[in-house]
Amino acid sequence: MKRVLVIGCPGSGKSTFARRLSEMTGFPLVYLDMLFHKADRTTCSKEEFDEQLIRVLERDEWILDGNYARTLGMRLERCDTVFWLDYPTEVCLAGVRSRRGKPREDMPWVEMEEDEEFMEYIKNFERDRKPEMEDMLGRVEGKEVHVFTSREMAEEYFKGMKERG
Repeated sequence: MKRVLVIGCPGSGKSTFARRLSEMTGFPLVYLDMLFHKADRTTCSKEEFDEQLIRVLERDEWILDGNYARTLGMRLERCDTVFWLDYPTEVCLAGVRSRRGKPREDMPWVEMEEDEEFMEYIKNFERDRKPEMEDMLGRVEGKEVHVFTSREMAEEYFKGMKERG
């Protein structure tokens, strides 16, 4: 494990999981949201995002946190390990609500109000996004894929990592 993707519905805890994995492995962590979003709430162009992402993918070791379906294929080609946090919708909605008003190192601003469009995206993630992700993951070969359906499963993984040293 040297090139890792952490994917899942918004609010599943991808950034928290990725940060913990980075601390345990020493691999550099890159938040895709930080590549894409600017502090003034604008975004970079697709070309600028892709250039930054390609520079990361060329490295020998990394952890990438985020979905960004448009670039998932290129990231899957280069990674060797995928962690998919496939948690229930209510867990993800609660995750988003719990971070409101708190500074985060994975986002260049503090979310102060509930974004109804974003919450609808989460509510529809299982129907609209999950099948595409499952399809893409089903087509990759030679990758270690971990699918966690609860926070407890992720916690057990870290516990096992710690025990293995």
